[in-house]
Amino acid sequence: MARAYKAILHGNRVEWIDPPPYRRDPTRISITLQEDSPSGHGARGDAMATALEAIARQGGISAIPDPCTWQHEVREDRPMPERERQC
Repeated sequence: MARAYKAILHGNRVEWIDPPPYRRDPTRISITLQEDSPSGHGARGDAMATALEAIARQGGISAIPDPCTWQHEVREDRPMPERERQC
């Protein structure tokens, strides 16, 4: 069974994050590159920062007069048969 070990690739050198596998003899491996950066920053972090800035410019959560109604409008909720609308 294949095992996964966390590491960071620096050029042609691998820096192990998890304890490396113990092998006496040279072992063939396969490396799969992840899309996110090792520091955890990247496109997702930038997108989140942009969204939070937009929320702050609009006055934040306190600028929403009726959060329950806002939530239903954003999610485009529709009335459900035999159910009362709750927040």
